Amino acid sequence: MPFASYVLLFLAVPTLLAVGSGFVGADGALTLDNVAALADPVIIATFVNSIGLSLLTAVIGAIVGALLCYALLAFHAEGAVRATVAAISGVLAQFGGVMLAFAFIATIGLQGVVTVWLRDVWGIDIFANGAWIYGLPGLVLPYIYFQVPLMVITFLPALTALKAHWLEATLTLGGTRGAFWRRVAMPVLAPSFLASFLLLFANGFSSYATAAALASQGSQIVPLQIRTALTSETLLGRENLAGALALGMIVVMALVMWGYAVVQGKAARWQK
Repeated sequence: MPFASYVLLFLAVPTLLAVGSGFVGADGALTLDNVAALADPVIIATFVNSIGLSLLTAVIGAIVGALLCYALLAFHAEGAVRATVAAISGVLAQFGGVMLAFAFIATIGLQGVVTVWLRDVWGIDIFANGAWIYGLPGLVLPYIYFQVPLMVITFLPALTALKAHWLEATLTLGGTRGAFWRRVAMPVLAPSFLASFLLLFANGFSSYATAAALASQGSQIVPLQIRTALTSETLLGRENLAGALALGMIVVMALVMWGYAVVQGKAARWQK
């Protein structure tokens, strides 16, 4: 009952209110104009940008995170190294918003420490072609910053669940370590890897605070487009467009989480 009450009050009701507002016009009457606006080329472009950014950072985060998890297998499961990495990953996976944006601006911003050092010492101007850090390309590095730790948190348990006797059986039957990873470990880990990848995609697609703090101008992704619909002084009377945009995001997220649930169900068989 407490959990059901929490889901109802803090997830279901806000979602219904947000989505429902997309079917209401400025005069309070029911309308489909806001939903029809999802076909606008500008809105479609923001969804394409959001999906592309989420895919790119999820792919990089999944690969780098998986390699880091593999490296951690060399250390004892109860040792200090794994415990330290797990603790740091738990913190960094939630390190976003204004703090993360400020960290990147101070590091590689127009007058950041690394930017000035590269320019003054090596003659390299990373902003020779424009201030890309404040646009869509500038969101890639901050997103990877919290995508990799999230991958470590979600994928490491799957790697540690591999049975040692599977490798022993492979070697006993004349196989090699390479054959074990190709024919046993990778097929077993594939559902967990895909599930973690989908979770990273959902995390990147729904992220707002970091993008809002770093890319203060423009609405290149859907969360920023929702902010513009709610706060812009040039789109008066179109505040309910935010509800339609939220509906579009929910549809995308529902498809992703459905896929996550399917592959996670397959992965659960090997994690028992």
